Amino acid sequence: MARSQSLDHATLEAAARWYVDLRGEVPDEATREAHRRWLERDPRHAQAWERLARLQDKLGQVAPGIARPTLANARARRRDVLKVLSILMAAGGAGTLAWNTTALPTLMADQRTGTGEHRRLRLDDGSQLQLNTATAVDIRFSATLREVRLLSGEILIETARDDLARPFIVHTAQGSVRALGTRFIVRSDAGRTLVCVQEHAVEVRAANRLGRVVRVDAGQQLSFSDNSVGPVQRANPQADAWTRDMLVVDDWRLGDFIRELQRYRPGHLGCDPAVATLRISGAFHLGSTDTILDNLTATLPVRIRRFSRYWASVEAV
Repeated sequence: MARSQSLDHATLEAAARWYVDLRGEVPDEATREAHRRWLERDPRHAQAWERLARLQDKLGQVAPGIARPTLANARARRRDVLKVLSILMAAGGAGTLAWNTTALPTLMADQRTGTGEHRRLRLDDGSQLQLNTATAVDIRFSATLREVRLLSGEILIETARDDLARPFIVHTAQGSVRALGTRFIVRSDAGRTLVCVQEHAVEVRAANRLGRVVRVDAGQQLSFSDNSVGPVQRANPQADAWTRDMLVVDDWRLGDFIRELQRYRPGHLGCDPAVATLRISGAFHLGSTDTILDNLTATLPVRIRRFSRYWASVEAV
């Protein structure tokens, strides 16, 4: 029982994706070799695959459509992965219900990125949408509205002029952001939404305070929950550094820096409270979080303790 509970969602999702890839078509040797390397990379990978093996009968009953020559499209593939993942989570016992209510919409999103991934999209109206790490969005354009629903993560939007004059609105769990011809960032995290405006302006409405509209102009930012909207503040001038694969900080607490870096790194990354108040500044390339961690030891009195590829901690020397 303890072994089953130790598997995290990312590991189980990866196993489900491998299952779909290997069952969906006749895999070539390169795919089989990649799967073997994945199994050997972490004991949890093999453990998740063993759970799949034990559930073959149930998988055949609930997700029979996976065994077909090709998958029809990306959304069909996501649904197949979701079927397998749901079975894996159910077999894990505790925590399944909470996971189902929060992760299913993300898995079924129109567009999503994995940890450390960054993607740029051109929308039907010509607007540009960039997705930061671990981000999921739904996109709905109608005759009267252009809507993006941010399910998790962070996006940057550059709106295009629309011949139909349709409003462009970003929805989050906490409320909505209406673009006024603009370039802006929206981040949903820990029950709050952060909006940072880089060009022109937006209008913000909290979900439970729709009668109150707050305007945010270029160079300003604010955060809001479903019940309240925080004060307008000066925007972080480096808020879009992630679009260039950079993390730029100026006199940050080390604990805050490590928490932010965790977003771009799979697994667990911790920070010892004994060093969390150290200050750090600099520009860091997100292409290798391991390199960033190693460089910390050259400038700060810290060491990096690695327990596995997916578990590291920044500690006092």
